Amino acid sequence: MFAAERRQLILEMVRANGAVSLRELARVVQTSEVTVRRDVRALEAEGLLDRRHGGAVLPGGFTRESGFPQKSHLSTAEKTAIADLAAGLVGEGEAIVVGAGTTTQELARRLARVPGLTVVTNSLLVAQALAHANRVEVVMTGGTLRGSNYALVGSGAEQSLQGLRVSRAFLSGSGLTAERGLSTSNMLSASVDRALVHAAAEVVVLADHTKLGADTMFQTVPTELITRLVTDEPPLHDERAAAELQSLADQGVEVTVAGPDTDAPGGDGPPPGRQPRRDMPLPGQRRTQNGGLGPQLRSASALADVPGERGARVADLRRR
Repeated sequence: MFAAERRQLILEMVRANGAVSLRELARVVQTSEVTVRRDVRALEAEGLLDRRHGGAVLPGGFTRESGFPQKSHLSTAEKTAIADLAAGLVGEGEAIVVGAGTTTQELARRLARVPGLTVVTNSLLVAQALAHANRVEVVMTGGTLRGSNYALVGSGAEQSLQGLRVSRAFLSGSGLTAERGLSTSNMLSASVDRALVHAAAEVVVLADHTKLGADTMFQTVPTELITRLVTDEPPLHDERAAAELQSLADQGVEVTVAGPDTDAPGGDGPPPGRQPRRDMPLPGQRRTQNGGLGPQLRSASALADVPGERGARVADLRRR
C-alpha cells in the first residue's frame, strides 16, 4: 500500500471512530507501528488529526464518542485482558454496579460465573450478558434508552439509583487523565455515571491505554474518587502513557496493568515487535506524609499469592 493510500485509510478510521490506537491502525493497514506513527505525524502536520498517547484522535482537543458498532471492534484483546483482571476483584455474594460500555460488557460476561452476585446496571448489553446466569441477580435502572450505546439515561435512571449502596462501581468512559479523572462525551451518560459512583463505596475504572491522556467534555469521576484503575500495558515507546499512570498513582489511585501472558501453555509468545511481559519503567517513587514510600510497581510474581487477584500476571501500583 502506498503512503497516500495508508494515510487516507488512517484518516477514515479516525473520522469513523473518533480515536484509534497505533496498534489498531498498524493492524488494519498491515504495516509496522513505526510507519503508522510517521503517517500520523504527517496527517497531524496537515491539521487533519491530533496525536494522543499511543494513538490518533479527531482534531480539536476533545475526542467525540464513537457508536457501539465502531467501539466493539477496537482494542478487543486489551478489553479482554482488562475484563479478566477486573472480574478477579469481585467476590461471591457481592452487590455491585456496572456502567455502560464495551469493556464493562466484557466484564459482565465473566461475572456470570460468580455465585450470589447482584449487579445493578443501566446497560442493556451488561444485562444481556448476565441474562442466563442463574446464580446472578440483575437489577436494571429505569430511564430513557440511548441507542448509540444501549444504555438507560435521564432522570428516570438517576432517580432509580437514589438510596442505593453497593460495594463497588465498575465504569468506563471516553477519556482518563490525572488532572480531570474519567470523562465522557455525552452529558446524559455522564450524569448517570455520577449517580452510579454515588451509590458505591469504591470506584473501579476500566480503561485501555488509548483512553489515557484523552480528555472529553463531561467529567464523570474526579481522580480523587477513583479507587482503582484497571488498564492494559501501553506500547513500549509510549513514555507519556507511563507518566500518566504514575500521576494517577501519585494521587492515590491503585493502578493494575494487564500484560500479554507469554507463559501460558501453548502460547505463541508476544506479538511481533513486543517484548515479553515486563515491569513497566516508571518515574521515581515519592514519599508519603508518614515517611513511607509512595505507590510502587509490584511484579506479576509478587501478586501470585494475593487473594482476590487469582494469580493474575499484572503490575500493581498500590498505596503504601
